[in-house]
Amino acid sequence: MARRTGILGGGALGLTLAYRLAAAGDQVTVVEREPEPGGLAAGFRVGPSWLEKFYHHLFRSDRAATALIEEVGLGHRLVWPRPVTSTLYNGRIRQFDSPLSLLRYRPLPLPDRLRMAAVLAYLKLEKSHTRLEGKTADQWLRTWMGARGYQMQWEPLLKSKFHDHYSSVALPWFWSRVHLRSSQLGYIRGGFQNLYNRLAELVGERGGDLRFGQSVTGIAGLPGGGVRVCVDNTEMSFDRVVSTLPTRLTIALTQGLPDDYRARHDWGQALGAHCVILELHRRLLDTTYWLNINDPGYPFLALVEHTNYMPLEDYDGRYLIYLGNYLPMDHPLFRQGKDEVLAAFLPHLRRINPNFREEWVTGAHIFAAPYAQPVVTPEYREHIPPHTTPIRDLYLANMFQVYPQDRGQNYSIAMAERLARRLTAKE
Repeated sequence: MARRTGILGGGALGLTLAYRLAAAGDQVTVVEREPEPGGLAAGFRVGPSWLEKFYHHLFRSDRAATALIEEVGLGHRLVWPRPVTSTLYNGRIRQFDSPLSLLRYRPLPLPDRLRMAAVLAYLKLEKSHTRLEGKTADQWLRTWMGARGYQMQWEPLLKSKFHDHYSSVALPWFWSRVHLRSSQLGYIRGGFQNLYNRLAELVGERGGDLRFGQSVTGIAGLPGGGVRVCVDNTEMSFDRVVSTLPTRLTIALTQGLPDDYRARHDWGQALGAHCVILELHRRLLDTTYWLNINDPGYPFLALVEHTNYMPLEDYDGRYLIYLGNYLPMDHPLFRQGKDEVLAAFLPHLRRINPNFREEWVTGAHIFAAPYAQPVVTPEYREHIPPHTTPIRDLYLANMFQVYPQDRGQNYSIAMAERLARRLTAKE
């Protein structure tokens, strides 16, 4: 008799796991709160394509995601452009995305450029983060890169991303950002939603039950083994359950967890993601895809011009701009309506491009998600839960367990592959 497996969450991790376990013969049920698959990588329609609600791309080191895309028949859509990443500093946009662009970065004196290049080269070549444990990025970079280079380039980015927590971010987190990234960025033409739609289709073809638009409201172990899950007003029983929901949310939903488990793992801070997407009738930036905002006074930390990365014709000629933020989940921005947000954001686009006019905007969308950015401190790794939980037959797998990385489609897919091998080996 097929094992009944419940998977809570239909993002990259949950769908990849469902795909593998369904192929191994499990009777799989996926429960996802949103109406479509994909989780934080889900998209919405813009012309003939899907556009992610929160900007996404792959790096050349993202082998698990690349292999899965090839396996499910979407490899012909995977492209690897080399878009431009720049920094806004003192009111000017300057390219900053390669050793050569660093050496040409004139706001920083040449000795400081060389020192920064040496530090970044070390982090790129260092194969393991273990020697960097126990240190913060703020203190280590300030010491080795020098105060001037750090304060000009990296401190503003850490502050805008982590706010009051910036000085406590672990150095291994910063190492992973340098070590694993590539200048070429991968993207599925037509949007990553195509991958998640395809995975959902394949799970369905293997007999899986996909329940989108439904919320988990409770989890409890059963006396003789197995797990009961409350989905809206319905109780469902499974031989085993894998929760891909955030650790804190899983703990809040689960009955019977010991106090010491809760104290150890219901821990730490996470920020919510907030993204404004603008449709324009003309280009905002000349060539830059990703613009880090290092000047003070802006209400967003990055401006991403997606159509300086993907072709304009993929979106019926619409120029697409992301204005992204990571914020405490009680931040007022999460409660503001579209008109109020646009009134606060749009004047700043004219600071970046003096020719910008609000009439350029032909459409706007706002998306928000909780628990999108963990605050990875030096103590973080001590609080990462194992996949097994004190509840028999309940497993936990989410992006909070991909340390020293903190999120990303590839790391979720890789974790799903490892967990699927482990679960099928036990059968």
